[in-house]
Amino acid sequence: MSTSAAGPGAALTLVITTFNRSRYLRGLLESVTALDPAPERIIVVDNASTDDTQETIADAASRLPVPVVNLRLPVNAGGAGGFAAGVERALAEGASWLWVMDDDVVILPGAVAALAKWTGTYECIHGRRLDDAGRPFFWQHRFRPFLGIHLPVQGNVFRDSPVFATNVGCFEGMLISADLVRRIGLPDARYFINGDDEIYGWLASQLTEVVYVNDFVLQKIRPQKQIDLGIRHLNDSSDLSRFYSMRNRGHTAQYLLAHGRYHRAGFALGTLLTAAKEVLRLLAVEHRISGAASLWRGWRESRRILHDGSWQPMPPLEEHPHHERNQV
Repeated sequence: MSTSAAGPGAALTLVITTFNRSRYLRGLLESVTALDPAPERIIVVDNASTDDTQETIADAASRLPVPVVNLRLPVNAGGAGGFAAGVERALAEGASWLWVMDDDVVILPGAVAALAKWTGTYECIHGRRLDDAGRPFFWQHRFRPFLGIHLPVQGNVFRDSPVFATNVGCFEGMLISADLVRRIGLPDARYFINGDDEIYGWLASQLTEVVYVNDFVLQKIRPQKQIDLGIRHLNDSSDLSRFYSMRNRGHTAQYLLAHGRYHRAGFALGTLLTAAKEVLRLLAVEHRISGAASLWRGWRESRRILHDGSWQPMPPLEEHPHHERNQV
């Protein structure tokens, strides 16, 4: 594949979703100044923040060496809605590659070049992350359609190869080609938070290879309480996140149904495992049980979604003439 004449970063658009975390957003935008090559543009989706996020974006736009698009939504559409809006805008701006991320990370110097060597081969790429203490962040999973959940993969997945093939996505660092986005469609804003990237990665895997590569490109800055379970860490969460982790099971079930991969008994077991993990998170990490009520409310809502006969998956976008993929 040929490299863009304007440089390795010229086809790359960063898509950042933020909500009331201007301090983290400021650090992320500042980290862009150290990138060589730099991205073509940055799109910041402000989910109707009430802090000084708008001022932070305006300040970055005046100082950064690349254009910054300030996309402020009228309401908080959640991470899912924010990424849907940001991805749509990136396509409208002519992006060839989209690198999507939350606001509580920073980009490591050399990250764009590190990812560029994979863009001639793959269309959906995840680089490695460090946690806030500088340790490798655990992200090695595969989605199991029978259960409708992703499960951790044990061991060193990079022992024999710098590429780990997976079938699950993460919007905290997914690099995806615009051509693939058009074939899948926009991220599903109905998820609000939780599970939108998981199912998007699985949808991508039905069309092409989804990979996790042995290159550290991001560092998470926001500290989280966590416990070590041996094969992975379990972080703290929120009651809102717990509600959506259960409620969005309904949307995931509908996607599996649409692809002929829904198994009623297996999915019920996956739902039970999801609830059990959240209860463990409450007891072992957050040392409380009061948040369990949100799981029940989420499960009831998931049943309503699952039995909604009008539900339809997000459609592919209008077909565009296929162009040769530029490398990042």
